[in-house]
Amino acid sequence: MFNPRFLIVSLGNQAPYYECLHSAGHFALASLQKLLGPAQPSFTPERYGGKTCLASAGLTYTMLQSPTQMNVSGPWLAKTWRETLNNHQLKPSELSLVLVHDDLEEDLGRVRIRKWKASHRGHNGVKSVNASLKPTDFPGARWSRISIGIDRPEARDQMSVSDYVLKKMTRYQRDIIDKQVGPSVLQRLRELQEEWEEDYDNTAPQP
Repeated sequence: MFNPRFLIVSLGNQAPYYECLHSAGHFALASLQKLLGPAQPSFTPERYGGKTCLASAGLTYTMLQSPTQMNVSGPWLAKTWRETLNNHQLKPSELSLVLVHDDLEEDLGRVRIRKWKASHRGHNGVKSVNASLKPTDFPGARWSRISIGIDRPEARDQMSVSDYVLKKMTRYQRDIIDKQVGPSVLQRLRELQEEWEEDYDNTAPQP
């Protein structure tokens, strides 16, 4: 029987850039936690991967906001993944991993499921995770990404893009994430759960 448990990790930055567009994943998880209600505890500081991060650990979803700067998030996530498996005595196939991150190539508020091996589109956080976590090291693991569109500035040079993603979100942008992105992330999680349950049923040993 498929008994889903999810480790959902958002990428973003810390102060003074916590409230920037690059941290859209963090705010998406905060919105998701509110939607799930009493079954999903509020975010509180907890220790994962040797660092203190904001965490909401429920029965099905363990949601973590990466405590590192975006570009070096991979080593922490790799340590947290292994630690979670060991602490709960789980096989890789018994803990689904979902990475939630911003995406410059999508319209503000658009939420998409992206394959784990899909292009990082220049996202340094995804690059760092890919360098630290290899699916081939964990046979049977079910991993995916959920991207949050944040739009893109008209100018495409590196400085303009950097200024854009690190600028504090406007009230309008926050409202889009709070009211539209959270429900969309929940829907994508349910789609992944259905897909992985079907995959489990097709691959599980028959009695």
